[in-house]
Amino acid sequence: MSARLARYAGLAGAVLLTVAGYLGGALPDAPLGVTPASIWRTPDGPATLICWLAGTALLVGAWWSLRGGTPSTRWAYVTAGLWALPLLVAPPMGSRDVYSYACQGWTYAHGVDPYAVGVAAAGCPWLDTVAPIWRDTPAPYGPVFVLLAALAVTLGGGLTGTVVLLRVIAVAGLLLAAICLPGLARAAGVPTRRAAWLALAAPLVGVHLIAGAHNDAVMLGLLLCGLLVAIRRPGWPAALLLAGALLGLAVTVKASAVVVVPFAALAAVRGRHTVRALLRDGGWLVGGLLGAVLVTSAVSGLGFGWVGGLTHSGDSEQWTSPPTAVGFVVDYAGALVGRDPQAVPVVRAVALLLLAGVLVVLWWRAWRALRGFSDARRVARVEGAWVDGARVEGARVGGARVDGARVEVACPRVVLHGAALALVATVVLSPVFHPWYATWPLALLVLTAVRTTWFVLPAAVAAFLALPDGTNLARFTKAPGALAMTALLLTVVLLVLRTTHRPGPTRRS
Repeated sequence: MSARLARYAGLAGAVLLTVAGYLGGALPDAPLGVTPASIWRTPDGPATLICWLAGTALLVGAWWSLRGGTPSTRWAYVTAGLWALPLLVAPPMGSRDVYSYACQGWTYAHGVDPYAVGVAAAGCPWLDTVAPIWRDTPAPYGPVFVLLAALAVTLGGGLTGTVVLLRVIAVAGLLLAAICLPGLARAAGVPTRRAAWLALAAPLVGVHLIAGAHNDAVMLGLLLCGLLVAIRRPGWPAALLLAGALLGLAVTVKASAVVVVPFAALAAVRGRHTVRALLRDGGWLVGGLLGAVLVTSAVSGLGFGWVGGLTHSGDSEQWTSPPTAVGFVVDYAGALVGRDPQAVPVVRAVALLLLAGVLVVLWWRAWRALRGFSDARRVARVEGAWVDGARVEGARVGGARVDGARVEVACPRVVLHGAALALVATVVLSPVFHPWYATWPLALLVLTAVRTTWFVLPAAVAAFLALPDGTNLARFTKAPGALAMTALLLTVVLLVLRTTHRPGPTRRS
């Protein structure tokens, strides 16, 4: 598909999705608990589903066709903005979470602790718009987002105004991410046009972060900004305090951002990566982060009650989460022999322990790679050498021109890639997966990955999981979906193990 055709095919897709949103999106008075069959039987049902399917297919196809890069960075930004225009004026789509945000903001604005009670007990006047599963659940978000939601409620004056302002907040987060992307792409040595296209024009971004107004956009904007400051100004105390504060704000929007912090501490080190340098420079960054968390928790008057709310994020059970899918399969197997193992909570707990181990391994590998690059800088001349898998052939380190630059680019790339894989592990091993969660690792993988298909394809598939009204198709494919996800997980594990045991490059003397 040519670039021009892709631009207007994607625009047509965005327009069709907006039409689907007005016909059968997550409107305040839309019926809850529907199925694809019941939607089809409504007067506007066939048009809604056809517009949704055609629009998503056009948007995904156009995005996919240019995954290798666009004609220019400006072209990528203009096209992503063009696709966003119809979705900016669309009703909420893909989920009803924005109404939960509104009620949680209303709860706080009226003097009730959203971490102590659910929005039903708080008496939110918009309770009927909230998905039933979240009505009695305390807010699972940090105090910064609760403050933003309360501000939207106060200024919005009503449900419509609140939803509009929540979308403005989400778009502001996305714009912050868009501003930071070029600097991060240059630091990592990847084409800015490719990174901007894959991160900003992704269908998940338009449908869920813009139309759906998910707070993930705010988290990602703060996260990328914090990483950019740390990478550009390593060793500078004031800059690192700012970077830490930005990362702390990201964590107090969504706690999942915390997995990036250890890698940001590596980026904060100036010069050789030694334990002393890590404690010195990383300490400034962590200090900024802790300061931001403490100040926002104190200013909101909510303390650390938000940490307890995180335990309710796994109340939903769907096969789109690999640990949950494995738990389902074990339960099905138990049922065949007359047992009820109740495996889902157990597998989820094991997956969280595994996640902790994976994060430690990823960080250690990044640390070792950075130590290797630090040692390489001290060598007068490196010819045909391999440093932790990165070739620095012909590098005249110390007085290098071209090859020395490769080493300098490799350092931020190692950090960003480690952070991206940490987010991949978090998404894969978490108890719950929603389509918009795929935007977390996507925002960093576009900055580091050489091959794109392995992460672009899942993001493209995830775009088809949610109907305009927020109905998740995973609800209606529980058994086959769990079996397919488990089989896919086993295949990926086998491929990873096979790749891990493949002999590496031979060092030349």
